[in-house]
Formats: sequence, structure tokens, C-alpha cells
Amino acid sequence: MAFQTAINAQLREHLQSPLQAALLSFLVGTVVLAVLVYFQSASKPNLSELSQIPWFLWIGGCLGVYAISMSIYTAPKLGFLTFSGLVIFGQLFISMLLDQFGWLGTEKVSINWQRVIGSIVIFIGVLLTLQR
Repeated sequence: MAFQTAINAQLREHLQSPLQAALLSFLVGTVVLAVLVYFQSASKPNLSELSQIPWFLWIGGCLGVYAISMSIYTAPKLGFLTFSGLVIFGQLFISMLLDQFGWLGTEKVSINWQRVIGSIVIFIGVLLTLQR
């Protein structure tokens, strides 16, 4: 992820826009995925099957655009270590909430003191990376 963010940040410098850099990154990724899916042996869904997918499952692409665009804009300003630490802490925090409440069809797993301490330790690590 750090390599991807650094590469996309450099792409932003060439294109003068984090959104254009994200678009080019997603375009290349989409082409690669299309080739991989084409050669994949799994059956491909038809339009009827695609229309049966719940609306909220389509949001993943939007979240990807947000994550990549924000990383292109934010990582060079914060530094890649601090940015990566914040992303990891955010992932842990949201993951604990998903587990605790069983959101989005996940199995419920209670938050315990070990998970909270682990997240706090990572957050302290992020705070330490802010010192340059």
C-alpha cells in the first residue's frame, strides 16, 4: 500500500491533480482486472444477476475512489509513515466496530481489553511518527 500511495503521489505531480492521478490508477487497474476476469474460469454474471446485488454493495468502488484520492492528496503532506499508521489505526477501529455490532453481515465478535490495548498502542505509535 505504501508503494501504491507513493507511486500515485508521483503521478499526481505529473498530472497536477489527485483526482486525475486516481482516475489513471483506476483505469490501469480496471484494464488489468478485465484481462484477469476474462481468463478466469469462473462463470460471469449476467445483467439479471447483477441487478439482484443489494444497492449498498455497489458502494465499494466509491470507497475505493475516496481512499485512493485521499491517499494521493494526504500522504505527501503527512509523510508516508504517519499516513500509513493512521490508515492502519482507522482500519483497526472500524474493524472492531464491524465485529462488535456485526455490521454488513459480519460475525459478531465482542471488543475485549486486548483489542482496545492493541489499538491504543498503534495509535500511540502513530502519534510518535508525527515527531519529525
